[in-house]
Amino acid sequence: WQNSLCYEGAHSFPFSSLPSCTFLFALVTNRLYQEKESVISSVHTKVKGVSQAGSRIWDTAEYTVPMQVNTFFVITNIITTEEQTQHICPEVTGRLKPHMPIQQLLFPFCTGIQTGKCVQYNATIKTCQVSAWCPVESVKSPPVPALLKSAENFTVLIKNNIHFPKFNYTANNILPKFNITCTFNKITAPTCPIFRLGDILQATGENFSDMAVQGGIMGIEINWDCNLDKWFHHCSPKYSFRRLDDKTTKDYPGYNFRFAKYFKDATGKEERTLIKAYGIRFDILVFGTAGKFDLIELVVYIGSTLSYFGLAVFIIDFLTTSTIFPCCKSPVKEYYYRKKYETVPGPKATVIYVSYVDKPHVILVDKPLDKSLQHIKGQALEVRTSICVCGLGSRVLLPRQASALPKAQELQPLQSKGQEASSSHKLPSWCCCGKCQQTEALWEQLCCRRKDGTCITASALFEQLVLSRSTLEFTLLYKEPLLDLNTETLNNQLRHCAYKQYIHWRFGSAELAGRALIPSCCRWKIREAYPSEDGKYSGFKKR
Repeated sequence: WQNSLCYEGAHSFPFSSLPSCTFLFALVTNRLYQEKESVISSVHTKVKGVSQAGSRIWDTAEYTVPMQVNTFFVITNIITTEEQTQHICPEVTGRLKPHMPIQQLLFPFCTGIQTGKCVQYNATIKTCQVSAWCPVESVKSPPVPALLKSAENFTVLIKNNIHFPKFNYTANNILPKFNITCTFNKITAPTCPIFRLGDILQATGENFSDMAVQGGIMGIEINWDCNLDKWFHHCSPKYSFRRLDDKTTKDYPGYNFRFAKYFKDATGKEERTLIKAYGIRFDILVFGTAGKFDLIELVVYIGSTLSYFGLAVFIIDFLTTSTIFPCCKSPVKEYYYRKKYETVPGPKATVIYVSYVDKPHVILVDKPLDKSLQHIKGQALEVRTSICVCGLGSRVLLPRQASALPKAQELQPLQSKGQEASSSHKLPSWCCCGKCQQTEALWEQLCCRRKDGTCITASALFEQLVLSRSTLEFTLLYKEPLLDLNTETLNNQLRHCAYKQYIHWRFGSAELAGRALIPSCCRWKIREAYPSEDGKYSGFKKR
């Protein structure tokens, strides 16, 4: 029913320290006191390794392609078309089917210049005649397994130079005591710039033998996070890897390109060998920032923190309570401490309004209920009561009720003695009118009277204003003119309207309606007149 709130964290750490902790954590971990600059980088690579495919030896000059913009390419599989010369020949046949219509044969396959003739490729297939390097490249699938699957054992040396012009700082990824026999390992050799190709793919969960068949694109990320302050100087690269191409696509999977080797025969005629090369392209991605202490950045951050985190409160609190900076006298500090750790009441108990027939005032109860509501002493309120119809306001009266106004003495406390309790149930100890029923809920243990006497339900006005069916139906029709009075749920509507009618009658203020409590005797009298279909009632709900 009652809680207490402790300002500034009494009995624990002060809440004012939370902004300071956040401020210091962000200041140190993110180095917000530094001026920052992005990296400028250059990369150079060297691939080493020798492989044998059949009777042919492949060395660095054959399986690598000169890098372009931080990229190098390693050939892992090839399809060759040898002894090509320039003359006229049939179009490629790998995509043709027997008895293919002539219209489909005119589709250009970009292997040569079409002469416009349709020639016999063999006994069953016709194709277009082209002027090209003949024989034209045939459409084949790359060999499985890849010819240079052993390329996973090749190594690459990556030389990366970086520069931060603002700080006039230059560095590279090769340490002064570089061991040329090392191989990169994330745990044992995290700074080694020599990488085994198979390890790069393995770090991303890829299989080198599978990718080597049709090729792919891999990314080598070099991240420079440099702290150039003398007391915490640190500037070294961190390597990570990822696959950049989409291995799930069915349209043009992998990575390949074509190139040719030219030569002349004994007669001086030019020939070439066309090579369709499949392989893995490695893109080297360099990024990073460097930071160095800057007083202006620190002042700007502190200034923004003053407004966002309330650091001013923390500083005033520190200066007021600190023994290092005795800027305030002892009486001031003692007063500050009392206010800082002041305990204030929290949310109060549920506010309830009650009205007794033998009391002239409405009673306000806002204390925790540790006993029956009937025995709780509350605060008397001056509230003018009135006779009203539910939903119409306090100034509207029914014609048949107007004759009852001269009997206003019935609105005053009834002076007759209490009636005997009904034999159908045991009379509660808190009941003074003999009409209440037992309940366990303390906030529902309320009688219409403070002292023994006649129950208010015996009043003629209670019958006319609260229980009269014609009055209640009139009220409901006033609010909803098209209301069906023959509906099965009409009893529920009449019952709830009777509750509201009683509250307006006895409390006289619509502002109190939501927290006004109906006595047990009145509530059960209304329920007997307009019972629920299932015999269940929700009762008063605390707010």
